[in-house]
Amino acid sequence: MTVRVLLVDDQPLVRTALSMVIAQADDLEVVGEAGDGAEAVRLAGELAPDVVVMDIRMPGTDGIEATARITASGSAARVVVLTTFDDDDYVYGALRAGASGFLVKDMALDDILGAVRVVAAGDGLIAPSVTGRLIKEFAERPAAVPEPEPPRIGAITDREREVLTLVGGGLSNTEIAERLTISVATAKTYVTRLLAKLDARDRVQLVIIAYETGLVARSR
Repeated sequence: MTVRVLLVDDQPLVRTALSMVIAQADDLEVVGEAGDGAEAVRLAGELAPDVVVMDIRMPGTDGIEATARITASGSAARVVVLTTFDDDDYVYGALRAGASGFLVKDMALDDILGAVRVVAAGDGLIAPSVTGRLIKEFAERPAAVPEPEPPRIGAITDREREVLTLVGGGLSNTEIAERLTISVATAKTYVTRLLAKLDARDRVQLVIIAYETGLVARSR
């Protein structure tokens, strides 16, 4: 199966470099390019890509707004944000907008292509350097006034809540299985149920839900 990719960046050289690397991969194909967010939204609807590699800072409609529009449109395309990462707020904004991955441009090109494959397969991925900063950003935010627990969390079982907490802590299915003394297949089943019950697109959104509902405590 060939993964259809839409490249979105206002710098032609960046698009060209990514396009050349992707062209060398047998399982990836660039189906279109866009230089701004508005064009990205239009092409996502016309070309039906599997993955959209999205820059954030662009003239006009930025990458976060474009991501929100694409994910809200019902498109099956999954968005991977690729940026220079110079503002922590962009990370949270992109994930809240529905991005399934957040990468930085100084990553190795092979790692970027690997991330595209991971996201196309239905999982989420955040660059290791971004994960640490994201957690730090959560920890440094002032504690919000406690809000009533969302009904969707109230609908999950105690075991599913336990699994969600571990997902929010960054554990893989294998690590969850070891922690709870269950099989990896069972851990994966629990994660799949959580995705359905919480109407989450992928594992990244489960992490966000775990933080927002207080299942994962902020570091002090």
